[in-house]
Amino acid sequence: MSEERNWRLLLPAPLRRFPPDLTAVVCLVVLVDAAALLPVIRDTPLRVVLGLPLVLFVPGYAFISALFPEGATGDPEGSGERSGRSGIDGLERVAFSFGTSIAIVALLGLLLNFTPWGIRLVPILVALSAFTIAMAGLAANRRQRVPESRRFVVPYRDWIAVFREETLRPQTRTDAVLNVVLVICLLLAVSSVAYAVWTPRGGESFTEFYLLTEDENGEFVADDYPTNFTQGEGQSLYVGITNQEHEAVDYTVVVELHRVETGNNSTRVLEERELHRFQTTLDHNETWRTQHTITPPIAGDRLRLTYLLYKGTLPADPTVENADQELHLWVNVSESSE
Repeated sequence: MSEERNWRLLLPAPLRRFPPDLTAVVCLVVLVDAAALLPVIRDTPLRVVLGLPLVLFVPGYAFISALFPEGATGDPEGSGERSGRSGIDGLERVAFSFGTSIAIVALLGLLLNFTPWGIRLVPILVALSAFTIAMAGLAANRRQRVPESRRFVVPYRDWIAVFREETLRPQTRTDAVLNVVLVICLLLAVSSVAYAVWTPRGGESFTEFYLLTEDENGEFVADDYPTNFTQGEGQSLYVGITNQEHEAVDYTVVVELHRVETGNNSTRVLEERELHRFQTTLDHNETWRTQHTITPPIAGDRLRLTYLLYKGTLPADPTVENADQELHLWVNVSESSE
């Protein structure tokens, strides 16, 4: 008995019967979940490298495997079973896997959009992982019920044997040269992809600056902002920053309430009051968000609640003109009854 057979005997019986290709599917799902959630590696390009197969190929492959547990050929003559084509071949299986993966991901995203969890990283990961593992388990169960002569099997042993024969023992000098050229081309292709993933392009540097509110379900949304205030009474808002500058940046946020005069495509500030000032330092791809209470000290209609974002040094007189980014809400503040 071979060493591999002895090693497989140490596994439980259900795992020994689990097909190698479906085992690879489950392992890839686990690796993607770890790369997307673990603090050490979730901000590295490994997350993208592992995530693309999960989105583009793996769910469809598990689904197609569950639909077609049989191989491309029927039973041999005289076996008592029907002969002829009874499944799909490897090329068809790969093509269907890409197409169905895209459809499955889109459908799961649509369903999540109508749930309280929404389309976010963790719900998408849970949905994709659960679907893929469930389909892999169903596919393994259906394959076991198919006679071995008709069961789909990935011929990876034959592929390895052919690869060794062609690369290590070429029949002619020309084959040897072509093998070397092929290896060099593969290394160049892998290096190019790795360089493109690991090296960000300079034109994609930016900072996300946004205001949020909290809905009835405790979710943060960019909607339903308060517009009516009472002088001296506070209402809560959330201001957030996401650094996509590919370097650490010092940020300052200045919150002001302006009484303005508008006309002829110009706006003049008649009165201003500073309400809050926040400072933070963020690394690349890091997000900061804080809750704060807006308590207007002055009353009036169409007052401008302004948020000014600065990167680096803060000027002595913060204004809309010298801010790196600016957000504002038009609010009405009534006088306090007291």
